Amino acid sequence: MARRILPLTLDLFAEVPAPCRACLFWERDPVGHRRVSSAQTIGVKEAWISEVLREWGSCGRVAVVDGTPVGFVLYAPPVFVPRVASFPSGPVSADAVLMTTVWIDPRHVGGGIGRMLVQGMARDLVQRGQFRAIEAFGDVGPLSGIHGRRCAAPADFLGRVGFKTHRDHPTVPRMRMDLKQTVTWIDDFESAWERLREVVRPRSHPSPASTELHRDGE
Repeated sequence: MARRILPLTLDLFAEVPAPCRACLFWERDPVGHRRVSSAQTIGVKEAWISEVLREWGSCGRVAVVDGTPVGFVLYAPPVFVPRVASFPSGPVSADAVLMTTVWIDPRHVGGGIGRMLVQGMARDLVQRGQFRAIEAFGDVGPLSGIHGRRCAAPADFLGRVGFKTHRDHPTVPRMRMDLKQTVTWIDDFESAWERLREVVRPRSHPSPASTELHRDGE
């Protein structure tokens, strides 16, 4: 099973079979959200992604399994995320990017896709060097309601993938991942992944004439 984490594009986002594609919870404040009709939501969401890509750069990662998108994560500086103002555990720190949405196809939950998405996001931000941390509002409340899990990542998931509570709250704690600490973590993960690939890679016995061609193609 081939698994890849790719930068978000509008074409890839259009293939994600997720209800989050039409959700404007983060991209509009409560008043603005109510003014958008259901027929307009996907177009408004894609316009928001286009704006962030144009003005700031990459704002998401997509998990692809055997050529099919099965999950994604979105992130941006809080200036692009109007809903932040409504969270009681805010505001987001000035040195942090906000992770807004992470979604995984239920058929792939538990397979490490969420961790891979967070690692892909962290790798992108470490390489860009503009921020010191990623923050996210964790959900410890019921599934319904304004801060339900359909809109905020579960706090227990965030804790498992490297976030720590930065400002406590009974339902929506603000959690933080220090990007400086992720550098070693990312390197260790990539080394382990490469070792795993070597273990499962089919071994062949090329002829001497094909050895150099094989090395050039690696």
